[in-house]
Amino acid sequence: MSDTRSEPTPEVEDKGHPRRWAILGVLVISLIVVVLDNTVLNVAMKTLADPKDGVGASQSDLAWMINSYTLVFAGLLFAFGIFGDRFGRKKMLIGGLVVFGAASLLSAYAETPDQLIWYRALMGFGAAMMMPSTLSMLRNLFPAKEFPKALGIWTGAVGIGGAIGPIVGGALLEQFWWGSVFLINVPIVVFGIVALMIMAPESKGRQAKPDLVGMFLSVIGLVSLTYGIIEAGDTGSWAGIEVWGTVAFGVLVLIAFVLWEKRIPHASLDMKFFKNPRFSASSAIIVLTFFGMMGLFFFMTFYIQIVRGYSPLETGLLFLPMGAAMLIFAPMSNAMVQRFGAKIVGSVAMLLVIANFAISAFVLDLDSSVWLLIAQFAITGIGMSNLMPPAMNTLMQNVPKEQAGVGSALANTLRQVGGALGVAVLGTVMAQAYRSEISDAAPQLDDQARESIATTYGAVETGQVPAQNAPQVLDAANVSFLDALHTTALSAIGVALVGLIVIAVFFPGKQRRETGTPERAAEPALVEA
Repeated sequence: MSDTRSEPTPEVEDKGHPRRWAILGVLVISLIVVVLDNTVLNVAMKTLADPKDGVGASQSDLAWMINSYTLVFAGLLFAFGIFGDRFGRKKMLIGGLVVFGAASLLSAYAETPDQLIWYRALMGFGAAMMMPSTLSMLRNLFPAKEFPKALGIWTGAVGIGGAIGPIVGGALLEQFWWGSVFLINVPIVVFGIVALMIMAPESKGRQAKPDLVGMFLSVIGLVSLTYGIIEAGDTGSWAGIEVWGTVAFGVLVLIAFVLWEKRIPHASLDMKFFKNPRFSASSAIIVLTFFGMMGLFFFMTFYIQIVRGYSPLETGLLFLPMGAAMLIFAPMSNAMVQRFGAKIVGSVAMLLVIANFAISAFVLDLDSSVWLLIAQFAITGIGMSNLMPPAMNTLMQNVPKEQAGVGSALANTLRQVGGALGVAVLGTVMAQAYRSEISDAAPQLDDQARESIATTYGAVETGQVPAQNAPQVLDAANVSFLDALHTTALSAIGVALVGLIVIAVFFPGKQRRETGTPERAAEPALVEA
């Protein structure tokens, strides 16, 4: 006890806020509304692509409904992380909920794909205000020894949203129009605002000058790079200047961003963090994992709903095992790391993720058992539960508490950018593979009908294909999509194998506590056995 009193850190930082667990519940509600929205959108993809029941969105439109949100979110996270540290994280969180709720209301009544894309971007703006505050408040509310467990629960909230979102979205789509999947956010937002105002304390950190130039460069660079990649998949070629020109411009701007961050004293992203090998390895794992997961799961929704013919509600129920597994196993991940070491736990978890990709690449066919899908999603949830919390904990524990907003912003930016690039890059692989397959199998289709399986089905349903040829075209579309999915899954396996190598090389083995430092034992200052 005497060592604890001798620390210059205030007692509230050593023992945590007295209401920290109740406040964690409020922060989880704020997190769930963001996760809920994104999982609901995945279930609604088929409906949104329908020209009669939806908004007639193309494959590119659907990708941008995700990426417009993600790019704004990822681009503004740094700035709002700093603003939260400076002006108050509770203020930023409540403000973000207000913007997110208003954008959800607008999205529900969008009339065109372009309108929905812009409203989704506004939702990303609100989410960027919210997300750094939830994790940075968590970092300040809990002492070091309890933070990994709290982070596991916070991560498990992703599982809650992942489990509830598709089911709620599927039920809404069966009873109401597609806009209801956005309206569902509004009452959750209202509840979150009221609960935060009553329970959560204000929290501030470093009073640094905002890095507006860095924020601007990161947004421009990410938007340009991802736009070029999506255009490559949309056109089926990398030859046009609109593709390679925007990709090259994005890379140059991101290089300028790194150089700018290295030379200014108030950088939004301190490049010195990356000199720590474990910090860099954790960052890489977050990017690589979400690159493969988000990219492949984007197309699994089409497989389940279009190829297999399941309803939106049934699709949501099939995703339930992944969310339930994350809810159960994520809070236990820190205990697993303490017992077996991050290297073993991380390697096994990544192998489970690779197993998911392998099922999609080698086992999945046109009439696979529903139990195979359930097992596939459960395995994925277990793998993610033991991969993400340790990686994010390493990031947050290596950032000072007064810069917790920046650390939270970095962790969430890596996750979102990895997911966005996964959808874009694997989307390019999928689109090119599908066009190649369907062009040979159904040469009578025009370019628009060959764009994706959704547009092929749309051409049949709207009478563009003669009725006597419709069954053959639909069969060709299903086979072509499945072949393209196999190719895309193989690409995801390649990305995940890189992540497995990173874990094997850089993650620490089983760790033991240094004697005489009981209070800091949960932090990354540990010695390998």
